[in-house]
Amino acid sequence: MNADFQLPRPAERSRIVVAMSGGVDSSVVAALAQASGAETIGVTLQLYDHGAASGRAGSCCAGRDIADARAVAEKLGIAHYVFDHSTRFRETVIDRFAADYAAGRTPIPCVRCNEGVKFTDLLGLARELGADCLATGHYVRRIVGSDGPELHRAIDPARDQSYFLFATTRSQLDYLRFPLGDLPKSRVREIAAQLGLGVAGKPDSQDICFVPDGDHAALVRKLAPAAAVSGDIVDLEGRVLGRHGGIGGFTVGQRRGIAIGGTTAPLYVVRIEAAERRVVVGPREALAVAAAQLIDLNALGPTSGPLAVKVRSMARPTPARLAGDTVRFAVPEYGVAPGQAAVLYDGTRVVGGGWIVATQPALSEPAAA
Repeated sequence: MNADFQLPRPAERSRIVVAMSGGVDSSVVAALAQASGAETIGVTLQLYDHGAASGRAGSCCAGRDIADARAVAEKLGIAHYVFDHSTRFRETVIDRFAADYAAGRTPIPCVRCNEGVKFTDLLGLARELGADCLATGHYVRRIVGSDGPELHRAIDPARDQSYFLFATTRSQLDYLRFPLGDLPKSRVREIAAQLGLGVAGKPDSQDICFVPDGDHAALVRKLAPAAAVSGDIVDLEGRVLGRHGGIGGFTVGQRRGIAIGGTTAPLYVVRIEAAERRVVVGPREALAVAAAQLIDLNALGPTSGPLAVKVRSMARPTPARLAGDTVRFAVPEYGVAPGQAAVLYDGTRVVGGGWIVATQPALSEPAAA
């Protein structure tokens, strides 16, 4: 159960702060840190109201999860602190999530949470506590190369979370540690069970932890009423095909929820025109994208030459090149939407990424079926 935390000092004179969300992954990280011989401190951020989240399965950083993190810390004999960051989380993640839908974008709240509350606020807390590093339960690898630490995909492709960490800066990467990147999830649960941790069999948190029952549209309607205003569903030539109940219920590439009768071929959301409250639909071939323009590009390595890019967390990397602020796909990519992230890889290494603000169709748009 050894883990090399690559500490700048001998372990017995070092201090590790562990981000403990209450799940099995961060709990095992805390155990690995404690076993290293370094002083270990667990820190949990309360990210939303205890009452709203308490007892709800699939959440994280909420009522039951805080209690689980505290119980693990007591079991391991390490200090544990809880900091209330619910206001900042709401402003920077939840409210932005709703605003993105209202603007016709496809948000990725997990990236916003990592780049803000977790890897800015939590990292600052770790430094204030005098820690030599901040360790988390993310499934990625930190490999020290000739030019310093590099961010790489996890060994287990089914658990890899590198897509969500593309916005990690070089200075943050220098301070962060990810001891689970070389382990499969099954081994992590085995370690938790061997140590008698109560979270060994705890289910994984859902993708959007703050959305009750997965009904994101209801949350968007509540926080951004403009996203629930009805409008037209039109084809690629602007002909009205039907009506919708609000753009907050649609994303680019979506097929379900397009209630239009009389069509002989399936229709997909090709784009969302938020200002006009229009949802533009067309055949699947209209989703093909040749290039995507990025903003807030974060460079973690060389980005010249042939690379691979992912525009969704579970997608396979596809060949591409970066030209200025534009990613050009070697073959057309489907379902690329403003608001998504494009993450660039050189082999297993994350070399950069940015937020998609515009796309270039692969072909001139065909007429809708």
